[in-house]
Amino acid sequence: MPAPAISPGLYRHYKGRLYQVWQLAQHSETREWLVVYQALYGDYGWWVRPAAMFSEDVEVNGQRQPRFAAYTPHTETPDRV
Repeated sequence: MPAPAISPGLYRHYKGRLYQVWQLAQHSETREWLVVYQALYGDYGWWVRPAAMFSEDVEVNGQRQPRFAAYTPHTETPDRV
């Protein structure tokens, strides 16, 4: 089973919180791909979720959207006077 196209980096959960994906791992028995990630809030807990579930869409208020979406922080530069 080839590795899924989930890269390490920052991701935003559909509820708005940020997470750091560290790596992919495979279940020792089923060989299912898992995503190893960490919350970037609270106690910074570590989580493991099947890659298929990590990548799936969810329905929120009748709209489909990714459960997790890659996130690139941007730095806003104030206008110079």
